[in-house]
Amino acid sequence: MPRLACPEEAHATLHVVQRARERRACFSCTRDRAAYLQALRECATRAECAIHAYALMGNHVHLLFTAVCAAGAARLMPAIAAGYARYLAAAYGHEDSVWEEPYASPVHARAHLLACMRYVEKNPVRAGLAAHPGEYPWSSYRANALGEDDALLTPHPHYCSLGRSPLERRAAYAALFARPPQTRTRPGTC
Repeated sequence: MPRLACPEEAHATLHVVQRARERRACFSCTRDRAAYLQALRECATRAECAIHAYALMGNHVHLLFTAVCAAGAARLMPAIAAGYARYLAAAYGHEDSVWEEPYASPVHARAHLLACMRYVEKNPVRAGLAAHPGEYPWSSYRANALGEDDALLTPHPHYCSLGRSPLERRAAYAALFARPPQTRTRPGTC
């Protein structure tokens, strides 16, 4: 898999979109999504990437993460593609490549990070898969806003600054979803 299309810096936060080839479905059932998340958890640990938000859609995945080292994303994305490919081969005998080259954009500043988290977690609502982000089980919203356990996630410091306690942070974060979205201030941001 080629290198991501944006410069990688240590401790930089990236929004990555991983699309299935030809916009085909990349998940056909609950087991597929659970396998992807398990592979993501393992690969993120090995690549030293902290996952802050995600949404598994029908034909693509949104990931928001911070890599400890400059090559973290370049290690994570091929590893997750290979890990999920191994699962598909074992489960279905599928041998074709699943993913297109991922698209990554850096996320700067507190306001952009929180807006990007909201963008990622509202994706299922925009796609008509749920009426509210909390109704969609394959995103990080239920952990970030409702406090459900999700071993995959590491809260970003900007998320943590939303309140002194986990309850305050979750309430402040959930309130962001009640506000109308702000217009983008720069191209390439969420």
